[in-house]
Amino acid sequence: MPTIYIDGTAYEVEEGKNLLEACLNLGLDLPYFCWHPSMGSIGSCRQCAMVQYQNEEDTRGRIVMGCMTPVTDGARLSLQGDTASEFRESVIESLMLNHPHDCPVCAEGGECHLQDMTVMVGHRDRNYRGKKNTHRNQYLGPLINHEMNRCISCYRCVRFYRDYAGGTDLAALASHDHVYFGRHQDGVLQSEFAGNLVEVCPTGVFTDKPLVDDYSRKWDLQSAPSICVGCAVGCNTSPGERYGRLKRIQNRYNQQVNGYFLCDRGRFGADFVNSESRLNFAGVRQEDGSDKGSYKAIRADDALSEVAGLCQQGTVAGIGSPRASVEANYLLRRFVGTKHFSNGMSDVESALVNQILETLKNTRAISPSIHQIESADAVLILGEDVSNTAPRLALALREAARNKGRELAAEMRLEPWMDAAIKNLAQDQYSPIFIAGVHENRLNDIAEAGVSLAPDDIARLGFAIAAEISGGRAIDAVENLDADLSALAGTIASTLKAAKNPLIVSGSSLLNSAVIESAAAVADVLSNEQENVFLSLSVPECNSVGTAMLGEGMSFKDMMDSASQGNIDTLIVLENDLYRRAPSEDVDKLLENIKQLVVLDSLDNATLSKSQIALPTATFAESEGTMVSSEGRAQRYYPVFVAEDDRLASWQWLSELGQVLGLSGFDQLEHFDQVEQTCAGEIPALSGIASAAPDHEFRNRGLKIPRQPARYSGRTAMRADVSVHEPKQPVDDETPLSFSMEGLGVGQPSSLMTSSWSPGWNSNQSIQKFQDEAGGAIKGGSSGVRLIESGQSLGDGLNAHTRSVPTAFHPSDTESLLIPVYRVFGSDELSSQAPAIAEMSGDAQFVISSESAAKLEVVDGDGVSANINGVEVTLEACVDPSLAEGCVGFTTGMPGTESLVATAVGLIVSLRKADSWQRRKPQLIATDNPNAPTVTNQQSLQSGVSHV
Repeated sequence: MPTIYIDGTAYEVEEGKNLLEACLNLGLDLPYFCWHPSMGSIGSCRQCAMVQYQNEEDTRGRIVMGCMTPVTDGARLSLQGDTASEFRESVIESLMLNHPHDCPVCAEGGECHLQDMTVMVGHRDRNYRGKKNTHRNQYLGPLINHEMNRCISCYRCVRFYRDYAGGTDLAALASHDHVYFGRHQDGVLQSEFAGNLVEVCPTGVFTDKPLVDDYSRKWDLQSAPSICVGCAVGCNTSPGERYGRLKRIQNRYNQQVNGYFLCDRGRFGADFVNSESRLNFAGVRQEDGSDKGSYKAIRADDALSEVAGLCQQGTVAGIGSPRASVEANYLLRRFVGTKHFSNGMSDVESALVNQILETLKNTRAISPSIHQIESADAVLILGEDVSNTAPRLALALREAARNKGRELAAEMRLEPWMDAAIKNLAQDQYSPIFIAGVHENRLNDIAEAGVSLAPDDIARLGFAIAAEISGGRAIDAVENLDADLSALAGTIASTLKAAKNPLIVSGSSLLNSAVIESAAAVADVLSNEQENVFLSLSVPECNSVGTAMLGEGMSFKDMMDSASQGNIDTLIVLENDLYRRAPSEDVDKLLENIKQLVVLDSLDNATLSKSQIALPTATFAESEGTMVSSEGRAQRYYPVFVAEDDRLASWQWLSELGQVLGLSGFDQLEHFDQVEQTCAGEIPALSGIASAAPDHEFRNRGLKIPRQPARYSGRTAMRADVSVHEPKQPVDDETPLSFSMEGLGVGQPSSLMTSSWSPGWNSNQSIQKFQDEAGGAIKGGSSGVRLIESGQSLGDGLNAHTRSVPTAFHPSDTESLLIPVYRVFGSDELSSQAPAIAEMSGDAQFVISSESAAKLEVVDGDGVSANINGVEVTLEACVDPSLAEGCVGFTTGMPGTESLVATAVGLIVSLRKADSWQRRKPQLIATDNPNAPTVTNQQSLQSGVSHV
């Protein structure tokens, strides 16, 4: 290892790093702005200046930029010397020439990297008394607030937005001291990762708009470790609370999962926690002659007694949920018995998730983390629109595409952190990505080849690639394959075979088992020839895998049959709207054939409105639990604040109900750790969940970990209208965390990091103080535990050669195949109830091809109707020229299409232009169709829709 000398002290540093990274890794404070661990160095801010000397005799030296200077053995440097210090202070002073004096009212105040660096360099007094350059702020949509006058021209925003996330509508405009970072005109930022600008920007140019509208100072936010519930990737988050309201979601660094970034659904979609549709008290249905009836609020103890009385009147069945925790699903399963438990997924969805689970258990390919995905050097995507179903995975694929540039850089002896040089060297060269989907998606701009096919044809292409790789040894050639597809299969096969870390991506979104099988076949035959083969399979919801790992139970059809035979008296539904899982008539029939319905949920929905008793549950922000991601990683989330009124965690309701009834063993399931450990002991597949995080007895040097930061203020003022005396803080008996400032928040395991703060580092840049190296893992290791260790299977893997290949799809001139299409904003059940996300999502749509649009004589925004299972469905038209021939898509999970994903996929339908139609709600973010309408300015929100 090279030895360098800083201010006369010798340090051993890692070879290949730059001086800034070396200093940060050594724990030395060297200011910076433009450098970012995930984006490398460009040397634009000049803030990380050091003095480098030629030798021991050199007393003058020269100024060098730490982020642009590689470490060399024997290098002599000065960090604290007058020359370097004065230079850095002068840089700050120049940045302050046009910076406003608005720290007290700035939304970034107290968590501002510019503030930290200004204090660090010792700058205090402003000498400039002239006029400041000022800029007009832009409307950038409901998620991001823009205050351009605070900009210091570090270029971080455009480097992330354009180079890292692939966005195109944010740029550096003008030049010199008039440079402007924004859009060419007012309008909604079109990237699903725009929210990361809030954390990437070192000042307050881009701020969290929902937080600004309901503002609390950052140091007054109470936080806890949590997991995003927006999809199955399992991104780590740090929610912030004040006054009993969830104020914001901040990224919580986990090197193996989300790194430094979140998607906007995860960042802004959690505001459903504050919804007016939340249940605060238990309710008993009061029949008033209407379908919905009304509910009388009752005390929690009375509600438990009421439910216990119902459960004693006959057979009890339970329906779980893929959005509820492992522990809550386990307790419901134990409460009603395995034979009377359903996992809460539709029969089609459940079969696909179980197929994926078995595939990951048996394949010799590796189920990769997001961090491993970023190392892939060749990618094949079969059927999954990851930009909308698993956005953080899509961002990782963009990073993987840049591995070609890093490969070229290594040949030229350029270090990976030399971002500008690598970008200039690579130009438009990317690692090969091949995409087979039902339409073009946001990753097509970096794809080497993309093709739009019907789902069965995607599977056929996958099997053809597997056959090419195996040379016919493991799987037979696909018959009657189109010549162009056959040639493409050969190209993809040869590319994957030549790669060092090939990655195959697929999932359940198309609800087609053959697509998943074909992806597994490609991974298996590749694994016969090389070691590092990655297979990433996406599932629908945040705990789909964890729920499936509980084991087989009743299918929804079995539940219906049992109810129709009079075998179910009371049905308990856990955090699930059944009308999103099955046709309305099937759900109605099920509920008609039972005597009582008990629903545990946090939000009002169609199923809850049919219940006899409704029990209010705590959300992820008010309870603890374990989720299992699509990777197979079990991760823990903790309550950020105490649930109000009679809200309880689902597992608590079920535990107390079991105790009221005197069920065997429930007296030993009073606490969360008891439930978790019992589940781990009883379910072999989940035996590792107890290792996901420490139990409630963990102490950090004898102390709990505080949720409130050291600068937390106003605990008396918060209740001044009630009493001037500060009440006792709530006691948390279920976790190692405290609802106070008291405790020790340094040195704890990463799974218990409530926030990151270090003296002199108040912004999110302080995370480097907790990493083993800048950009590396948290000291002590990344949180979570892998429950599925794939890549270790012996024998012939999944025996791909035994699978049946589907027949080719033949388009019709008059009818179309109905397929699901996903939207990052709107398709998810919970996030769509967050006001900002609801504003972005627009209405449900039929996605049709240009040919279909011409035949129907419709354009974007017109109405299109189809008869689906005997029901006339009319939706807004979205014309997508890239849609697979003979197909029509519907946007899933949105009002009007909630149950179609479970009932209508694969149907052949006829379309017609709606007789009368008025567009109701504009979509603020562009679809994958570049011709789709989008709002371009604030006035358009009231006056209509403009075309970009």
